[in-house]
Amino acid sequence: MQPRSPSRTARRAAALRAAHQTLDHGRLFRDPLAVRILGADAGELLGELDATRTAAERRGIRLFIAARSRFAEDHLAAAVARGVCQLVVLGAGLDTFAYRNPHEAAGLAVFEVDHPATQEWKRERLARAGIPLPPSLTFAPVDFEREGLGDGLAAAGFDPARPAFFSWLGVVPYLTREAVFGTLGYLAGLPGGAEAVFDYSEPPSAMTPRARAAHRARAARVAALGEPFLSYFAPEELAADLRRTGFAALEDLDAVRLLDRYADERADEHTGRPPGERPRRSTAHVLRAATRPRSR
Repeated sequence: MQPRSPSRTARRAAALRAAHQTLDHGRLFRDPLAVRILGADAGELLGELDATRTAAERRGIRLFIAARSRFAEDHLAAAVARGVCQLVVLGAGLDTFAYRNPHEAAGLAVFEVDHPATQEWKRERLARAGIPLPPSLTFAPVDFEREGLGDGLAAAGFDPARPAFFSWLGVVPYLTREAVFGTLGYLAGLPGGAEAVFDYSEPPSAMTPRARAAHRARAARVAALGEPFLSYFAPEELAADLRRTGFAALEDLDAVRLLDRYADERADEHTGRPPGERPRRSTAHVLRAATRPRSR
């Protein structure tokens, strides 16, 4: 991202979450603050969504963004039920979970980690929208490519000896492989244990010619914003690398299987096309990984 500027891709992700609430009526993921946090710029931000895509393409991306948030928050709820009391939102952007935290009474502490410029921009938006900062929230400004995550979290009061859940959505494709595994290595080494949900993309070589052309256009757009795609992963190789890093439990869903998880079986709610015309697989993925339980 550009120095001293908020993330443009974070703006677009926020607009997609808001669009899901208005255009899809929050069918997959309900977020009552998604539109509100956009503030007076809501129309401009929603207008930044790519008008060159077909309606089906725009809807597919919008629903994937919504479904990955639901996937993460569903697994977070299960983790809280097991006693996890720390959530770290990596690359938080305009994510609103901390401000509608249903687990606050259960003692869930939320740490939002993001680039300092994006975090400052978000705090201004929260103030303008009249969204209060809950006492369970702590901001941890960190530049992923230049600073250590551990140092930033330690300064914010994160306790590495207690189990934690990490939500890392819409970030990994924009980081180098070294930065991605630097973060994953830190998570794997936490003595209290860690569970993480993140999304990634397979290499363009794994895509169909049509998908590859669409991806090439999308890559050019985000590069023009100063936030190019930097990493891709093959699912089998990523799973092997995660296990070598120290993760045990793995669940990896491509976008088609992710959306199927929340589908109405009577109709294709995702693309508007008959079930037989849906793609069989996608190269966009969301993955959940957890470290092995540690003896106490």
